[in-house]
Amino acid sequence: MFAVIKTGGKQYRVAAEDILKIEKIDGETGDIIEFSEVLMVGEGADATVGAPLVDGALVTAEVVEQGRARKVIAFKKRRRQNSKRTRGHRQHLTTVRISEILTGGAKPSKKAAAKKPAPAKEEAPKAEAPKAAKKEEAAAPAAAAPLFTAPEGDADKLTKIKGIGPVAERQLNEQGITTYAQIAALTEDEIAKVDEYMPFSADQIRDWQEQAKALIAG
Repeated sequence: MFAVIKTGGKQYRVAAEDILKIEKIDGETGDIIEFSEVLMVGEGADATVGAPLVDGALVTAEVVEQGRARKVIAFKKRRRQNSKRTRGHRQHLTTVRISEILTGGAKPSKKAAAKKPAPAKEEAPKAEAPKAAKKEEAAAPAAAAPLFTAPEGDADKLTKIKGIGPVAERQLNEQGITTYAQIAALTEDEIAKVDEYMPFSADQIRDWQEQAKALIAG
């Protein structure tokens, strides 16, 4: 006995144990699916044609494989317009094996697999981001202490010393050097410390010392 079923907008003539590829149907390998749109069923003169469907007819099949068809290339060119377009398409297909052809409202021997509910979308935890940011802030090391302790009172205009520009003045101030007197009084150990931790050489600092002493005296 054969049947004509409709699925995916196409019609197929099927019989038991037939294997065919149809438009994709949700299901995993081994699942049983049902085709309720049966247009014709029977054999020879006993065939019944539906109007449009045959009442009580049902076809079941087992999912054999989920796959895709061979790629189809679509190429379009417009003459004299320098326009070309190439597109590829691979149709999703489901391979099934016909299990039973039922008539008269008969029940299938194997029930169709229940449809699985769509998995719920996971929402990103909104409260975790601020906590992570706080942890990073806590883990960040504290800013290094200045090399020197700035004296009380107004700072001198260190840019009056040749070789100290606005950027160098800011760097010296950040490390606690704000007056001519501090520069003039730097010891060799302190000069070595500035040379090691700041972008200034020992020779530069000694030259600044001479100019700082002159500014103090003048």
